[in-house]
Amino acid sequence: MDHAESGAEQISGLAPEGFSLDVRLWNISKAKSKTRPYQLRWLVGGKVSSKTFATVTLAGSRRSELWLAMKRGEAFRIEDGLPESEVRAAMRAAAAANTREELSWFTFCREYMAMRWPTAAAKTREGIADGLAAVTLAMVEQDKRMPAVEELRLALRWAVVPANAELEPPAELEEAHHWLVKRSLFVSALEDPKTLRDIQYRLSFKLDGTPAAGETSRRRRRALNTAVEYAVERKLLRENPLIGLKKAKTSSSDRVDPRVLVNKTQAAQLLAAVSYVGTWDRKKGRRLVAFYAVMYFAALRPSEAVGLRKRDCYLPEMGWGTLTLRDTHPVSGKQWTDSGERHDKRGLKSREAKDDRPVPIPPPLVAMLRNHLKEFGTARDGRLFTNERLGLVGSSTYWRVWKDAREYALPPDLQASILGGRPYDLRHTCITTWLNAGVPVAEVARRVGNSPEVIHRVYEGCIYGQEEAMNWKIEKELGWSTD
Repeated sequence: MDHAESGAEQISGLAPEGFSLDVRLWNISKAKSKTRPYQLRWLVGGKVSSKTFATVTLAGSRRSELWLAMKRGEAFRIEDGLPESEVRAAMRAAAAANTREELSWFTFCREYMAMRWPTAAAKTREGIADGLAAVTLAMVEQDKRMPAVEELRLALRWAVVPANAELEPPAELEEAHHWLVKRSLFVSALEDPKTLRDIQYRLSFKLDGTPAAGETSRRRRRALNTAVEYAVERKLLRENPLIGLKKAKTSSSDRVDPRVLVNKTQAAQLLAAVSYVGTWDRKKGRRLVAFYAVMYFAALRPSEAVGLRKRDCYLPEMGWGTLTLRDTHPVSGKQWTDSGERHDKRGLKSREAKDDRPVPIPPPLVAMLRNHLKEFGTARDGRLFTNERLGLVGSSTYWRVWKDAREYALPPDLQASILGGRPYDLRHTCITTWLNAGVPVAEVARRVGNSPEVIHRVYEGCIYGQEEAMNWKIEKELGWSTD
């Protein structure tokens, strides 16, 4: 090889530590590899470096790069034979990859909500805001002058609504809003173990220090986890710090308390009492009797009952009928919906948007719905249940009517108890009735729109009277039964 080809010329000057100006570059040679048969070898400070290539063109291109670096007088790193310019470029790229932007928690929450808003349902938006607001109490500077924690929560919930981005906060939230803007910690504070412990507490407990419901805690944690994953994507965090965060142990449970369940007599008395609520001519309560009945006999959620239409009902003159549920109208604050109305029309819970759910209904409910249609008809869009102005039945309406009906139907001691305290308890009663009647859990889950796992967990303490029957089945299977 000639002097120029080998790169044997000596370049004067001093090289940085670990680098050398003593560089020799050889011609391309053949390698033993079948996939990369062309080899380039060069010598830096007495150490040989090499690399193989799939084509001679690629090998020649790399040789030219190294030769030009030699001609510029660059030192080469002895360890791997790279020119100093390439080493520095790699270091800059690595530094840039490890550099993260610092963003305040308040600004991040607004950015994250704006990103999620277009594709999220109103209830989901409200749930995200609740989760972020709970965490915010741990993500601000703690000071004696700090506004009340409830004001901070409300201010955050108001601020994350994209429509409020350019507005001044309401007067009652102005101080809390200002504190969030000025005193929010950086998102990177989530990596601080002390902050994480505080967050763990905020997710699992209410402001008064009592445990939050299990579903509330899980919903908040899901909302936070999704937000943190977005922060990692935005390179505000290196990794998700929640992965190693254990859930706080609380005494709260999602299981239905058997004390809320009504018996057949109490259910009949309550439904009858509903018809007496309000003045007779305005028929406030009477138009809602069947509304509560579909919860008690068919386990509908209130949001599913609100949207029930005549075309969804098969109501024969005799025998069982069917309700085919297609959508739901969950109630959210007006600020969370795109329409500005309190009800947000969505598909069925935990199902694809176009899926439906047929629910068989017994003859008594069929008769009640037929009578309801005969007396009250439907709204313009075919809905069975309306308020007195033929609009959607609001949650405040069916809660007030139910409260009044309990006062009519129950003696004082039961009024003060949790028996049938919420309209939703009628759904719980229906599901428990089916389970105790021996309907398989999978079929109950299909009818009510839950998973079998949820049914097992939530209604575990409400199934009774089946032990003897189950024992008999086991005995029969094992050949012990004499029957």
